[in-house]
Amino acid sequence: MGPARGSSILSNGVKIGVMGAGVFGAYHAAKFASHSSADLAAVFDLDSGRAESLAAKYGAQASRDVDDFLQSVDAVVVTAPATSHFELVDLALRAGRHVFVEKPITLDVDQADDLIKRAREMEVILQVGHQERYVFDAVGLLAREKSPLKIDCVRCGPTSGRCEDVSVVFDLMVHDIDLVRQITKSDIDTVTAEGDAGEVMADLTLANGAVVTMKASRLAEARDRRMSLVYDDGFIEFDFINRTVENSTPALLNEVFDCKDAPPALKDPLAYGADAFLQSIINGEPPHVSGEDGRDAVAWAVRIEEAAGLALRETKTLERMRA
Repeated sequence: MGPARGSSILSNGVKIGVMGAGVFGAYHAAKFASHSSADLAAVFDLDSGRAESLAAKYGAQASRDVDDFLQSVDAVVVTAPATSHFELVDLALRAGRHVFVEKPITLDVDQADDLIKRAREMEVILQVGHQERYVFDAVGLLAREKSPLKIDCVRCGPTSGRCEDVSVVFDLMVHDIDLVRQITKSDIDTVTAEGDAGEVMADLTLANGAVVTMKASRLAEARDRRMSLVYDDGFIEFDFINRTVENSTPALLNEVFDCKDAPPALKDPLAYGADAFLQSIINGEPPHVSGEDGRDAVAWAVRIEEAAGLALRETKTLERMRA
């Protein structure tokens, strides 16, 4: 089965299929259903009731047969549990479908490399859902040539019952991992970490000398998502919940994320990522967050988990899909 390209995409919109009809699947479905260049065509989930409910909301087709599902779409958004990402993305890529996979791309570096290679062979787009990066780019932080000397990251909240197939490193901390990588353009030199599946503290020294602390928790009483960056010319502090930034550096930053004239990436990062995916498919542009970006975040997450003594859980899904 080859990639579904050509006049049908340009004239009728990119036929999008959502794999995973949970909370995040519903978020993504809403963005693509409202986009003028997309047609939300199908929803796949092992829970037929959940698939039918989400599909009906947008006039899409619900399916429990993965092969029929892939035949009906041009591109796939994978929002299923992280432990199934590799299998689902690999299946979609082998079918020649463009793929937008929520973070993390996989739970293993070698598997991420396999997916990147497969996407190249099939000449399709592979985009990873590190949406927080769009925020930092839009406020102008990624354009700074300076790297911070010290970074402190906090990403905590109460348990939600979601993403419990992986540790908090791959669930929450992976957001900050991607951001720190983009800001510093450096890699890990040393790492120490402690914690369990629900809460992890990590201390990193990067190859460029930057010192990074990361805390991620699904056990906190209240949501707290902040990042503090100390430069040789001042500091920048982000509050992701209140959507504000304090800045004492000479950098030009958008001080209020949701101000009236804020760019689209600040107002709705998820919608911005959906649009970026569609534009890559239609115009052949490289994805804003590539498979390689996702792979590099996985490499850091694996090192932090190993330092904390955590083990990943694995599951097989394809057999159940075709059962």
